[in-house]
Amino acid sequence: MKFRIARHTTDLNRIIDFYGRILGLKVLGDFKDHHQYNGVFMGLPGESWHMEFTVSEKQPEHKPDDDDLLVFYAASLAEFAEIKKRFIINNVKHVKPQNPYWEKNGITFEDPDGYRIVISVIRGL
Repeated sequence: MKFRIARHTTDLNRIIDFYGRILGLKVLGDFKDHHQYNGVFMGLPGESWHMEFTVSEKQPEHKPDDDDLLVFYAASLAEFAEIKKRFIINNVKHVKPQNPYWEKNGITFEDPDGYRIVISVIRGL
């Protein structure tokens, strides 16, 4: 099974920059003027998941909750430290997680749309 999470945004270029430069995701594909939507697929080549971000004339009506999380698991402590460093260097807002588990097992930031991202050093479930 493959997995995609799709989300509408107000600024596609800012999202591409954020998830690409800071998290290290790659643009896997894109589309323009598809039923009045432009979009991009981002992820890591060879993985069975990716993220889709879209923009259109209709503005999103997001109300991110503190427990709406995207959790990324670093493969090593070195990778965790490198990702954390990129967030800090780029002045990305570090936030206290709602769930105390994530404070002990990772670090939480907000993306440009206000959604929370957790970077954890623990591998999977």
